[in-house]
Amino acid sequence: MKNFPKPVRCTLQSPWGAMTLAATEDALVWVGFDGQKHDADTQAWPLSHQHPVLCQTRIQLEQYFATQRREFDIPLMMAFGTTFQQQVWQQLRHIAAGSTSTYGAIARALGNPNAMRAVGAAVGRNPISIIVPCHRVLGSNGSLTGFAGGLDRKQALLRLEGLL
Repeated sequence: MKNFPKPVRCTLQSPWGAMTLAATEDALVWVGFDGQKHDADTQAWPLSHQHPVLCQTRIQLEQYFATQRREFDIPLMMAFGTTFQQQVWQQLRHIAAGSTSTYGAIARALGNPNAMRAVGAAVGRNPISIIVPCHRVLGSNGSLTGFAGGLDRKQALLRLEGLL
């Protein structure tokens, strides 16, 4: 995270294990399950249980886990990936609650229908799990494929949203 202020972090216990949330002064930069693939090295970031963005995120995620929220309204900063990754992550933000997409559909939306594998790699590096709904991306045949937090969690999130 070069050239950006050092984030602060907090933890959240989800129904599927511990999560780490991180934010800069005014935007969320990381939401991930502890130990997931492509996990950020958050241990060097100071703990903060009073940071406004982290408090807002914690509340909204707890509402989501309790099926009291389907959409999130948290300021996000997703400027840490490549240009292509950022484009994919923006496409993820367009997958509405209650719906899914495919890697191929995202590749086509980006104007590169042959980029399905590259899209999959970018989806796997999404830094803001759940809120930027990478779990809503399925294989072309509707199969559950890839999720940095594990397929069991992907399945649980889709079940929570009524998609399975």
